[in-house]
Amino acid sequence: MKKHVFSALSLLFVGGLLSAQEVNFEEYDLDNGLHVILHQDNSAPVVTTSVMYHVGSKDEDPDKTGFAHFFEHLLFEGTKNIERGEWDKIVSSNGGTNNANTFLDRTYYYEVFPSNSLEVGLWLESERMLHPIIGQVGVDTQKEVVQEERRLRVDNSPYGAFFEQLLTNLYTKHPYRWGVIGSLDHLASATLDDFKKFNKTYYVPNNAVLVVAGDIDTEKTKKMIADYFGPIPRGEEIKRPNIQEDPITNTIFAEYRDPNIQIPAILLAYRTPGQGQRDAYVINMISTYLSDGESSKLYKKLVDEKKMALQIFSVPIDAEDYSSYIVGALPVGDNTIQDLKKEIDEEILKIQMNLISEKDYQKLQNKFENNYVNANSSIEGVANNLAENYMLKDNTNLINTEIDIYRSITREEIMEVAKKYLKVNQRVELEYLPTQKDAN
Repeated sequence: MKKHVFSALSLLFVGGLLSAQEVNFEEYDLDNGLHVILHQDNSAPVVTTSVMYHVGSKDEDPDKTGFAHFFEHLLFEGTKNIERGEWDKIVSSNGGTNNANTFLDRTYYYEVFPSNSLEVGLWLESERMLHPIIGQVGVDTQKEVVQEERRLRVDNSPYGAFFEQLLTNLYTKHPYRWGVIGSLDHLASATLDDFKKFNKTYYVPNNAVLVVAGDIDTEKTKKMIADYFGPIPRGEEIKRPNIQEDPITNTIFAEYRDPNIQIPAILLAYRTPGQGQRDAYVINMISTYLSDGESSKLYKKLVDEKKMALQIFSVPIDAEDYSSYIVGALPVGDNTIQDLKKEIDEEILKIQMNLISEKDYQKLQNKFENNYVNANSSIEGVANNLAENYMLKDNTNLINTEIDIYRSITREEIMEVAKKYLKVNQRVELEYLPTQKDAN
């Protein structure tokens, strides 16, 4: 087993002087390929057990979309040793909570327990990996659950379809081009064998990272991990196609009509580098500066000062292969979405042609310092960050050093990256409209 131990201590300045200890962790591999990360923090009697699988919507067959999100639900159905409907009961009876989430590149399961129930968490996740029951009853049950979720979150929710609409237009080749929740028709037509094959391919130890964080005894935890996860057989190696998108060279104009809204929206989306690349960090700073929250330039200008917009929002999508910067706005009064687009473009042009002020730059730095502290302020946050940094950025220790990347970004770099990626001819312009004929 190859082992790496990282330990350090640093001081952060966020508004005032804050002391924040960096995250100590140890990582190693089991013989079956499962990567293990341990973080010991005995300050509170709480422990998080989590498993992140390197499978998301991008790993699906274009004719069988929605499988990764479907499995987020299906793998709570029960196992060889856990009857249907018992999973949540076991967690709650041991004083714990649990949840899961899926995105473009990964699926994440986790439990939070009192530390004396650590073994329960390890047993549950080993059962999910080794003994899941992929049966017709569970599949049929979860199909109904996912159908209802789609109706609630996408089909019948105001502005619920904008994410899927933007992905469809941002990508033509890459499997990011469909939404995470996928197609209900694809799920309805899928066979039990389709689901069993997907499980056998992706939910294997050599496609996963196990993180145990909190009030643990490291050596005892290693022994339990070896006992519960060591016997799980290695899966076949996964070959992911390297699909490259052609660059966007002409503005893509798109329109979508949503029967659930009365106020139109304009959404501008730019395809940007994958989340591990330096330019992606710069884009995150630009997004925060322009459109993240009430202190951002666009919010203060269009909502507070000119009162042209009901809302300004940004949706930076951080993903492994490509990321994206999305800025949106809803008009108010007699203003149109075209008026808002003009104002947004003026602010983007400013940061492309001029350095942001030193004062604004320091405010940005302070905000990212604060974000760094908050992200690692809970055991759950630490566990998630350790897993994502290992799996999607290939550097677990970014949990300690990522803030240094933001600190090193200069005002000149912000200007150059804005010039490089935020061009009018390199974006999708989505007019998100009500169904009324007289909509703007």
